[in-house]
Amino acid sequence: MSTPRADADPAELLAAASAGDRLALARLLSAVERGGSRGRQVAGMAYRTGAVAATIGITGAPGAGKSTLTGRLITEARRHHDQVAVVAIDPSSPYTGGAILGDRIRMQDHALDEGVYIRSLATRGHLGGLTVAVPEALRVLAAVGMPLVLVETVGVGQVEVEVASATDTTVVVVNPRWGDAVQANKAGLLEVADVFVINKADMPGARETRRDLEQMLDMSASGDWRPPVVETVAASGDGVGDLWEAILGHQQHLVTTSQLQQRRAERLERELRRVLANRIAEEVDRICAGDAYTALAAEVTRHRVDPYEAADELMARVGDDARQAVGPTGGERG
Repeated sequence: MSTPRADADPAELLAAASAGDRLALARLLSAVERGGSRGRQVAGMAYRTGAVAATIGITGAPGAGKSTLTGRLITEARRHHDQVAVVAIDPSSPYTGGAILGDRIRMQDHALDEGVYIRSLATRGHLGGLTVAVPEALRVLAAVGMPLVLVETVGVGQVEVEVASATDTTVVVVNPRWGDAVQANKAGLLEVADVFVINKADMPGARETRRDLEQMLDMSASGDWRPPVVETVAASGDGVGDLWEAILGHQQHLVTTSQLQQRRAERLERELRRVLANRIAEEVDRICAGDAYTALAAEVTRHRVDPYEAADELMARVGDDARQAVGPTGGERG
């Protein structure tokens, strides 16, 4: 059976992807990454399946060894799952391939494994679109039957922290002599970390880094789950089994304390807010490109109208446009 065309009905692509067609799956993910009406159609279709995959976020500073560690975790995961997917957040252009050809090469041990699917999503230099695209991509992967998805980010900035926290379990990777508690708090890592990993633990400073992390955890309000600190050497595989057990321990904790469903519900609510914020931002861009905005901006610069009055008038016009689009009977105008 041939792969449906890229512009085929999304339901046809989903059926093919669910039957194991990786090209069809790639086309679905490309649609949600690009966004627009087709992306929303694919995302909505995947959402309505109700399928949910277990998700693990892996974040940490560049050079911490995340890709190598992720490759080792794939090996562990494949002992328990028929299929594993990886979403690698790529800071470069989606058109040039970028880091998928560089950093991700460390995962290529699994390139011939039909049970492993690796996909790179590009940040494109901004947060808004990415934080919407990632949960949609995870939903598509769940809809085609992926039971587990690993999400690896490129660093520890706001983008990476928000993306990693969109998963069930967030693993924060640090290196020996990584830094003090102030830097960790600035990055928000304590708030999102479910498991800490000291990678390259065979290097000097691993003991001091563990001590610093434990002290930070002592001073934080960690609730009923204290993130364990695991030492690994991803290059050799040392400690990766312990990391996998720590991840499973956290997931079991979420289930036994009924927090898993609560976390997922909270993520959906945050996702709704982000989608709404993006739609409003698009509407603002549309307004700012119009004649009414140009005229009012000129009045503001002449001090004839203050910015708040101008904004109120523009918002009123948005409401009028929306009412005209819907029409008197509540249906959209054709």
